[in-house]
Amino acid sequence: HLATSLPLPSERDHLRPRIDLIAFMIDIKSKYSLKNVEASLAYVDATFFLGKVCFLVTGVGRANSCSVEMNAIWKLGEVYCSPVLFCELELEGIRVATAQRLLRMLQICAGHVPGVSALSFGSLMRSFADH
Repeated sequence: HLATSLPLPSERDHLRPRIDLIAFMIDIKSKYSLKNVEASLAYVDATFFLGKVCFLVTGVGRANSCSVEMNAIWKLGEVYCSPVLFCELELEGIRVATAQRLLRMLQICAGHVPGVSALSFGSLMRSFADH
């Protein structure tokens, strides 16, 4: 399910499926994209930041047309204890690899991978990024 911003409309709450993972997409070419994500973060329950949120940054292959500071993106990941994934949607191989990575994250967050919780997965992602 996709949403362009949060909060989600409340009139269909009773029909809404459980939310296992929130992937915030940030287009590195658009400051509005970052501002929209920052505004939406206020509507996310704090428990989601225990391994059930990630930031997906698109357009990274075009560094010369960046409107968003990379430090701002890294700070989001740090402040919200959430992994930051980078991808280039125009390249099929990277797009497929990113989709597979997100799917694996979703499987973990939904509890479909025995022995790995969303919280431990988030810790592993941060440990890996620190090296």
